[in-house]
Amino acid sequence: MNPLLDFSGLPRFADFKPAHVAPAIDQLLEENRALIAGLAADPAAPAWNNFVGPLEDANERLHRAWGQVGHLNAVMNSPELREAYNAVLPKITQYYTELGQHEGLYRKFKALRATAGFSALSPAQQKIVDNEVRDFRLGGAELPAAGKQRYTEISDRLSMLTSRFSDNLLDATNAWSHVVTDAAELAGLPDDAREAARAAAEADKQAGWKFTLHAPSYMPVLQYADNRVLRERLYRAYVTRASEFGDAKLDNTALITEIVSLRREMAQLLGFGNFAEYSLEAKMADTPAQVLQFLRELAVRAKPYARRDLKELQDFARAELGMTELSAWDYAYVSEKLRVAQYAFSENEVKQYFPETTVLPGMFKVVETLYGLSIAPAEAPQWHDDVRFFSIRDRSGALVGQFYLDLYARPSKRGGAWMDDAITRRSTAKGTQAPVAYLNCNFTPPAAKKPALFTHDEVITLFHEFGHGLHHLLTRVDYLGVSGINGVEWDAVELPSQFMENFCWEWGVVEPMTRHADSGATLPKVLFDKMLAAKNFQSGMHTVRQIEFSLFDLRLHYDFDPAGKQTTLQLLDEVRREVAVVIPPEYNRFPNNFSHIFAGGYAAGYYSYKWAEVLSADAYSLFEENGVLDPRTGMRFWDEVLAVGGSRPALESFVAFRGREPNIDALLRHNGMAAAA
Repeated sequence: MNPLLDFSGLPRFADFKPAHVAPAIDQLLEENRALIAGLAADPAAPAWNNFVGPLEDANERLHRAWGQVGHLNAVMNSPELREAYNAVLPKITQYYTELGQHEGLYRKFKALRATAGFSALSPAQQKIVDNEVRDFRLGGAELPAAGKQRYTEISDRLSMLTSRFSDNLLDATNAWSHVVTDAAELAGLPDDAREAARAAAEADKQAGWKFTLHAPSYMPVLQYADNRVLRERLYRAYVTRASEFGDAKLDNTALITEIVSLRREMAQLLGFGNFAEYSLEAKMADTPAQVLQFLRELAVRAKPYARRDLKELQDFARAELGMTELSAWDYAYVSEKLRVAQYAFSENEVKQYFPETTVLPGMFKVVETLYGLSIAPAEAPQWHDDVRFFSIRDRSGALVGQFYLDLYARPSKRGGAWMDDAITRRSTAKGTQAPVAYLNCNFTPPAAKKPALFTHDEVITLFHEFGHGLHHLLTRVDYLGVSGINGVEWDAVELPSQFMENFCWEWGVVEPMTRHADSGATLPKVLFDKMLAAKNFQSGMHTVRQIEFSLFDLRLHYDFDPAGKQTTLQLLDEVRREVAVVIPPEYNRFPNNFSHIFAGGYAAGYYSYKWAEVLSADAYSLFEENGVLDPRTGMRFWDEVLAVGGSRPALESFVAFRGREPNIDALLRHNGMAAAA
């Protein structure tokens, strides 16, 4: 049996081959289309059991099969799998476009909402029907025939372009490397970074130390290497990836223009003024103007702190390092020197206290304490030897959910960190289906006989992704469309993830999860206090950087005309003049690797990180008031936020937990910025 068609349990990764992709997806598409035709033609009045349920069943099978393919394409990319993925992608896109425009299904959902039986449905079921009616409208179901055809063409093309954007970025990242043969050029670089570079060179049968543009290799050079020429070399290569400065076949410039143009056309086809208005239709925020106001108000609050941070860096560099002028490849380096000078510790010193072997149990302990759960290793087929699998059970021993953990960087894996769903909780004829999640990071793998060591920032990243995972895994909703993260407004999706980050700054949480790689000692309290004092180190600069990304994304999809005289780079320059304090060199091609908005789901939605940060900081403030590991507050958060998934508006869930609407004060306080700045 084709493993992609086996839905009896966990994915059969050990049996998977790229040749399985096309036959499985073709079969599922054929079956789904036959079912849809039957449902649309059925003269019986639509009800949950004879209409919505069967449709969910069919689409879940397709989602699970294609989800495995997409996941493997992201974590175990190969020429054969990429070819199989890209060959089937247009078929998937076409199907979902057809589905979104199906007049017969649209009529059925509207008819169901108008029946007397609708009021008898659960709130979760009603929310699904309401969402479906909205999504049909957003999917072009009300368009005339010519409009539908054009919508389909645009969807197909966008799907291909965004996939190519991601492929180009991965290929451009993998294509570049630099080998250092003189050890003197590596002055300042931590031992573990040197060892990793040496191992990379040996793997290629080269002498010396090999550096790449993957984060575990690139970042230590920018942060620690005394050699300014080396830092500049890596910086230039990194910020020009997938641009006109490299292989022309991997240049994303033309793709960006076409993606933005097509999104604009799609939105206008549906009656919106621009893509940002279209994007916000299913989000918490009401209008692009509201988001612009939010970002600009935050910028006004943050920019004085950013200017202060920058001046501090410049003064230190001039006085202590003899650097009269800072370039883009100097900031991380000088920041690390200043951090050491101000707080008497380095990130590399801290890193030695965070081995994977204590961090993971420590993170699990937080969840176990707050929610009365237990997390333990379990068995499952895997796609790589580094992958592990865990089960979550409640006090009675009942299975709550399971997750895969894929922590390390490798050439076949796309960059960044992310959570994705493998299986979603729902009620079936066989009982409740336990949810399964993928948790993916790109940390440095273990070196020699030592466990992997994480920077504190990487620990925060791990907690962040686990927060997403818990949102998916701890749902109690039994209906697919609003279970876990499904149906949650995009600008609220980051609430549970950013909420988890806060625990990385609590001594009672951090101390037990530390053990020095050599001595075995736990993190000294004095060192933690220094970390805490440094928590908001340059938070002003970090905040305006995120606002820069958010404003660029929103304006690109709101008031930017891709057919006009202004280029995307000129728009970015305009945004930077408004909010940034650091202007990168002219050759920087940040948009060409901004995969969040050009290959991910954050188009006109990158502001969600800051929007949700307000929610998460304010939610965490209740834990600060009641005790950060207070089980009663934990259960309340589970009950009112995590458990309900997308079954009600996110704002209602927040208010149910916090007892009031959110305000920005907690965020500013957490970032060391007074509310009245």
